[in-house]
Amino acid sequence: MRYAHTNIVARDWKKLAQFYVDVFACQPVYPERDLYGEWIDKTTGINNVRIKGIHLRLPGYENGPTLEIFEYLPDNLRNYEPVINMQGFAHIAFEVDSVEDVLQNLLKNGGSQLGEVIIKEYENIGILTVVYTRDPEGNFIEIQNWKK
Repeated sequence: MRYAHTNIVARDWKKLAQFYVDVFACQPVYPERDLYGEWIDKTTGINNVRIKGIHLRLPGYENGPTLEIFEYLPDNLRNYEPVINMQGFAHIAFEVDSVEDVLQNLLKNGGSQLGEVIIKEYENIGILTVVYTRDPEGNFIEIQNWKK
């Protein structure tokens, strides 16, 4: 058994995928997906559904897991502002060399900062630098760095 992917449903899959390429150095895994027909209707339980998107190779991995960015037609757009402590899947995290540099790149590419950049020493573990952010569609991302 192995972990395969995490899916983000997007308003605009191309724009959101490009954000993850530009900010976190994810790499597209072709072909792009264009899923439709009776088989995907039965899989999703949605009649006449069409799903378009792509898988992105995550930094530090050659053969998975991937981040799957999909856009659905018909859509079902979120009509509320998510909060970081909402039950269910909360965030994805990237370990980076410089939290501050990646944060600035994230902001430049349409993301937003949720909280402050914090530096916290954990005894016997190391020093954590961390900040919570959002991608351009409001999904939460943790940016972190550990030093021994």
